[in-house]
Order: sequence, then structure tokens, then C-alpha cells
Amino acid sequence: MGYFMGTLPIIESDEWLRSAEGEIYNRFHLYQDRLKLIEQSSGSLSDYANAHLYFGVHRDNSKKGWWVRDYLPAAREVFVFGDWNNWNRKQFPLTKDKWGTWSCFISDQTVSYRLGHGSLIKLSIHGADDSWADRIPTYIRRVIQDEDTKDYIGQIWSPSQQFDWQDDEFDISSIGNPIIYEAHVGMSSEEEKISSYSDFTANILPRIKGLGYNTVQLMAVAEHPYYGSFGYHVSNIFAPSSRFGTPDELKELIRTAHSMGMGVIMDLVHSHYVKNYNEGFNHIDGSDTYSPSGEEGNHVQWDSKLYDYGRDCVLHLLLSNVKYWIDEFHFDGYRFDGVTSMLYKHHGYIDNLGSYDNYFGPSVNHDAIVYLTLANKLIRDVNPSAITIAEDVSGMPGIATPIEDGGIGFDYRLAMAIPDFWIRYLEDVTDENWSLGEMWYVMCDRLSNVKTITYCESHDQALVGDKTIAFRLMDKEMYSSMSKAMSNIVVDRGIALHKMIRLFTITLSGNGYLNFMGNEFGHPEWVDFPRKENGWSYKYARRQWSLAKADYLRYCDLELWDKDMISLVKNNHLLSSGYGYNILTDEDNKTIVYELGGLVFVFNWHPSRSIMDYEFPMPVAGKYKIVLNSDDPKYSGFGRVEDDTEFFTYERDGRHYLRVYNISRSVQVFKLQD
Repeated sequence: MGYFMGTLPIIESDEWLRSAEGEIYNRFHLYQDRLKLIEQSSGSLSDYANAHLYFGVHRDNSKKGWWVRDYLPAAREVFVFGDWNNWNRKQFPLTKDKWGTWSCFISDQTVSYRLGHGSLIKLSIHGADDSWADRIPTYIRRVIQDEDTKDYIGQIWSPSQQFDWQDDEFDISSIGNPIIYEAHVGMSSEEEKISSYSDFTANILPRIKGLGYNTVQLMAVAEHPYYGSFGYHVSNIFAPSSRFGTPDELKELIRTAHSMGMGVIMDLVHSHYVKNYNEGFNHIDGSDTYSPSGEEGNHVQWDSKLYDYGRDCVLHLLLSNVKYWIDEFHFDGYRFDGVTSMLYKHHGYIDNLGSYDNYFGPSVNHDAIVYLTLANKLIRDVNPSAITIAEDVSGMPGIATPIEDGGIGFDYRLAMAIPDFWIRYLEDVTDENWSLGEMWYVMCDRLSNVKTITYCESHDQALVGDKTIAFRLMDKEMYSSMSKAMSNIVVDRGIALHKMIRLFTITLSGNGYLNFMGNEFGHPEWVDFPRKENGWSYKYARRQWSLAKADYLRYCDLELWDKDMISLVKNNHLLSSGYGYNILTDEDNKTIVYELGGLVFVFNWHPSRSIMDYEFPMPVAGKYKIVLNSDDPKYSGFGRVEDDTEFFTYERDGRHYLRVYNISRSVQVFKLQD
């Protein structure tokens, strides 16, 4: 592969990057060099990313037995054992090759109890530090926990009848712009328990589909020993969490979602891994095989281990993992977690994170950038329509720019400044002092050639210690004053702003949208997983769906608003309509009017001022009707305007105007009628 000649499009499209041209070319050439080495050694990037087909435990039907392989370059001795050989740690030694791979073939005739589907398996490793330890194979595809000892152990998953994907021909590009329902399988039940893949398939997928979302983002998929980590302290990156069910039940979840016309993307954690010795692969051969040596290999803030992205074994491991979940489970893409931590040696824990010096200074982790670029290329090679989303709060230039243009290649970046903005306004700014100019600027502050997934709040804001928007707005009143038969000024304000914030955000600040499960109806409680401090309770690690079904509570009205909002956005292609056109900004009356996708939005953020015959210019003359009105009683509004009212523009001084009843703390959406 020769170096790119000419000016990279990323620089041509942004004059601000001219002064960093050398650094951008350097990154691009580092990626090209690594890709060239991979292609020379393996033929293609996709072939290189097949480590999961070699390492681990695999059936060899021709030889009638099983291969066990792991990459343990520093190990001195390795044995494989399990329930199939009565836990004899010294019966089956593995042999090391010159590249550091240990392997062993176990014939069906070798052991009295045949090794096979369901067998338990571990490695006994004599490490470089002279320690002996029982470890789970790095590439194992299923890990279960012993109910008595609570220890985790590998399990062979090789059912006689393979999962049938024959009718699964879903293409996520068919859905248009992603409207994402962020979900956690374990806490998706109303019961105080860990829910299952099967329960989610039967009960939650229809709910997501009914609300109008077209993409499910699954959290906590890869195995993690501590449930309360929300799935972010991963121990076994090829094993879907067994606490939710079997691999085939996860496949059935994804196939069912596809049959309903919904994509499924995975929250992929390649930014760090768990420190645990018993469950994960930290120090598995007695050395820092996958991490930088010493303290440099620790993520202090997250109490976990870091990957050394410059090592071939790490690239081999992680790129194979990327391919594995798409090939084996038909995931339609990934939301890459912790990208900011990967991009920088300081992991994002500095002041002035979004600064020029930070983007192109010595703190940048070039090896991580190469890995992320390779991962995005691989995903396109394996499934050209798959989508990738970067969780990056720093705003790194090029993060969501195509690779061929000089970028890292993500399709979208998360608009992480949006929830922070709403938190600041709700916590620190009185209603009367909300600045419409600042609100408009923050919502629209994105590059036209960089696609974003916007959101008001995600799981981050739902965790105990933080607050959801509903909780910030209504707090304890949510427990006592959500009945439709009651009047409460705190709840009235909270309901009104909850609806407005969501519509303002989804229509102005991105090309896709994300919502964490339950937040659409203002779920009244935080997320707190079982832990010692709460008596190992599941009370707050569930979702109270019944609240949204109770027609005497306002939760159901918020859910209906969310459903109709999503319908409006989809039917009018608002997420692909570009920037909104600001028609009017009236700071005195806290009213902002804008056009998007042929619709006219009138937001009145004023806490009390409703104005009759409020006038504003219109882009097109004609008859208009309200197509969405947050003041409608069915959304817990006050019904101050009839939805079937017809509005006609009039002309003055060569311009077209409309007069409406501008209602306080409400949004009205107008559409031109044929």
C-alpha cells in the first residue's frame, strides 16, 4: 500500500486543521503501515481477525476430538482440566510453539467422560512469575458461575444443532436514521430479579417496537463478574453474559428484533478490562501480556486494566472480538464505550479537554487511534451496512470522518455535551433566565459533515448518585403526586419541561437519537444494582413498566408523548433534515420559532406568559394545522388550544405571517396542509 498523495479531504473541509496537517498525516500513515503489515502476514484484515476461530476450545470432527489453544507467551507450563477428567490438573499438558501459543488435542477416546457441549473447563498455568493459577481460557465463549462456590469457570458451548440464521437477512441501512433504545437485559423486568434474554425477547422487544424505536442498544453483553459494574468491567470478551441465559437465547433475541424491523447494536467495551485474576485474563501467563507494564497498565479512575494497543496480540484479540460478535450473533454494529479514555494517555481526566493542544499534543495515544481505525475498516469489510458510534466527550477531530478522508471512521459520535447542558440549566439556572440564544447554539453546535447521536440523558444520568431529568424536575413528588386527579405545580412544571426538552433535543442536535429504557415515561427511580450497601437488593435494578400502563397516572401520558414524538420525527424525516432554520428568537417572551423538515416549531419556555395572537413570519404561505401539541390533555397538558384549529397565513410588507395562541411552557408543531 502506498502513501496517500495530495491533501486529505478532512483537511480540505476544515481550514482550522491546516496547522495540524502533519499530525493528521502521521496518524493516517501509521494506520496504513499497520494495515499493510497485517495484509502481508494474513492476506486481509478480515482473515487476520479470525483468532477466535483458532484460539479457545474447538471441535475437530475429522480427528474426532477437541483442540484447546491459548496465547500465553510467558507461561512455563500449561495444563487443561475440568469436570470431564475429574478435575485432574496434570493429565493433559499443552505444548508451546515458537510464537507463544500453547495447544493440546484431546481425543474423544482419551477420557472416560467425553469432552463436549456443556463440559466445564479451565487452564492450570505455571506463570512467568513462578505462580500456579487456575485460569479461564482467554477466548472462551461461555462462562458460568458455580452457585455454591460463586467461582466462574469456562463452559464449552457446542450444541448438536447449530442456531439457524437462515431467514435473517436484516440490513440495518433499511431503517434510516437510528432512533436507539438503550437497554440492559438484566434489569428489564419489573420483578426484583435478573431478567433473561428470553424475557426481553418476549416482553421488551414488542414494547420498543410499539414506541417507534428502530434500534436496540444492548448493554452488559460480554461477561462481567460484578453485576453492579453495569457491564463495564468485562472479564471474558467472547462470552455473552450467562446470567441472562444462553448464547442461543441471545441470538434468538437479535433474530426476533430483526424480524420486527429493528437493528441491534452492542455496547462494546474495548477501553479497559477487569483486573480480576479468577475471572478474566489479567496477568494470565504471569506477565502483562495485554497491558502496558507496571502502573502504566492500570486505569486508576476505573480500577481496571488498560490494553496496550500497540501490541500485535492485543490487535489480534480485539479485532477478532469485533468480527466475532457480528459473525456469530449478527449484531448490526457497535457503540464503542470509553473512546475518550482510549484516545488519550490521560484518559480524559484533564482540564480543557476539548482543546487544540490536547487533540494533537503528546498526550494522544496513537496506537489506540490506529486500533479504532482498523476496527472501523474491519466492520465495513465484514458488514458494510453496520453502524459504529464513538462515546467521545473530547470532540476529537476526525472521530466520525471516513477513513479514506483521513479520519478514524466512526459513523456517529455521541453528542455528550447535550445532557451536560440540560443538567446545568436544570440545576443552576432559574426558568426565567434560560437563554434561548445559548440553547439554540448548544443544540446546533456540530459540524455538518460529522454525524451525531443526540440524547437528553442515558444510563449515565440514571445511575444512583446522579439524577434523571424527571428526578431533577419532580424529585419526591413523583412518588405522591403523579395521579391525574391531583394538581401539583412541581409536577406540572416537570411534565411540561420533560416533553419540551426531549422534542427540542431530538429535532435540533443530531442525526440520530438515544433514550435509556424507562426514561421515555420519566421512570421515578434511579438504577442501583445489588451491592453490600443496599443489602444486595434488586429493588432499584428493574423497570416499573406498570407505571406507564396505569391510565390514572401521568407516566402513561409522558410515554404517549414520546411515542408520538418519535412518530413525528420518523414520518417527517427530521433526523436527516439538517439544521433547523431559526425564524424567531424572543428572549422577553422566552419563545423560539424554527422550521425543520417542513414543520414549524413554536417553543414557549416562559413559566407563566401565554400570549394571544402571537405573530411570527412563516417560510411558506397557506393553511396550517397543529400536528403535535404538548399542551394536549392526552399528554397531561391543559388543553388550551384545540388541535383541529386551522391557521391561515397573511401577508404584510411582502412577508407571510401566522398568529397563534402562544401557550406558556408548551411546544406546538405546525404543518402546511395541502
